[in-house]
Amino acid sequence: MQEPSILYQDPSIIIVNKPSGLLVHAASRGGENAPTLAGWIAERFPHVAEVGELVKPSEGEEIARGGIVHRLDRDTSGIMVIAATQKAFDKLKRQFAEREAHKTYRAFVYGIVNDDRGVIDKPIGRGRGSGSSRSSRDPHGTLRDARTTFRTISRGSDRANPENLDARASYLEVFPETGRTHQIRVHLSFIHHPVIHDPLYAPGRPALLGFDRLALHAYKLALIHPATHEQVSFTAPLPPDFEEAEKRLLVAE
Repeated sequence: MQEPSILYQDPSIIIVNKPSGLLVHAASRGGENAPTLAGWIAERFPHVAEVGELVKPSEGEEIARGGIVHRLDRDTSGIMVIAATQKAFDKLKRQFAEREAHKTYRAFVYGIVNDDRGVIDKPIGRGRGSGSSRSSRDPHGTLRDARTTFRTISRGSDRANPENLDARASYLEVFPETGRTHQIRVHLSFIHHPVIHDPLYAPGRPALLGFDRLALHAYKLALIHPATHEQVSFTAPLPPDFEEAEKRLLVAE
């Protein structure tokens, strides 16, 4: 598996680019023995290992969060901020809770998205199938407000290329305004444009544009630096499979 890369670091924060397939924390689904971003950080920055709050996996003792302020799904690649001190962790956690940190994602989705821009304002609850799934179409249990906006970067044309499956896709920039579990994946599925190669929300559909993993990338993160109090922004370069998909969709337009 590809290792994370460090995009920026200073005494207060570490900005990393997480590869697809890597668990963020042992408390995530997938087993305590699987490699994690938290473990990778602890090996390289031992002083960060105890930063943050204690979390408890489904089985086992409480463990330190290791500077992890927010998370990405295992198969989502992209940018994350790690707090290098407890003071930075507390400030960043408050920013995320108060929606002062702003995330931008890139996603390839099934179908032709006709709208250049859109808003999905729909609560999310637990799904009625798999225990890990969430739903906006048929939720149950506690419902949480969720809002996502998007813009369409490019789209295929299945009329011009009826035999080209790649033409039945669109490329979006997505802005989650809240931070619910699987929010982007749930909301895009709700509007009938699920993320390509999403086994939970688009099971059994063909893997277009050459993807063999979830076609979702955390592209940009803007926040207030916890030490300097300046507005800063960081970008995670697009991975090779995204660059290849951009080319393939361009041909399919």
